[in-house]
Amino acid sequence: MARLSKEEIRRKRHLRVRKKVAGTPERPRLVVRRTLHHIYAAVVDDTRGHTLAAASTRERDVAAGLTSKTNIEAARRVGSAIAAKVKALGVVRVVFDRAGYQYHGRVQALADAARESGLEF
Repeated sequence: MARLSKEEIRRKRHLRVRKKVAGTPERPRLVVRRTLHHIYAAVVDDTRGHTLAAASTRERDVAAGLTSKTNIEAARRVGSAIAAKVKALGVVRVVFDRAGYQYHGRVQALADAARESGLEF
């Protein structure tokens, strides 16, 4: 029997959570994607299948002045940026989807920064 990779295990965990967590127009889903080189955040309305806003360390205004795009400071900037974009759309409450990642490190820093910037979840 073949062993599952860490990514396959994370994907299974993510699908298990997604059975219960869904974004609505009133309370969209804030989903986090973490890679070795960047961190991404998107706010999604699952009923329509639309991405309302997105932010990542690949954006120039977020990455400006960062020494690394893979550390906690970068995640905090992405959290603040996504919160600002979503609040500009008039959305304050979201559902947090950690996408199967453990809630610590960069994922936690992004979530904390989004909360500090005014998002409720």
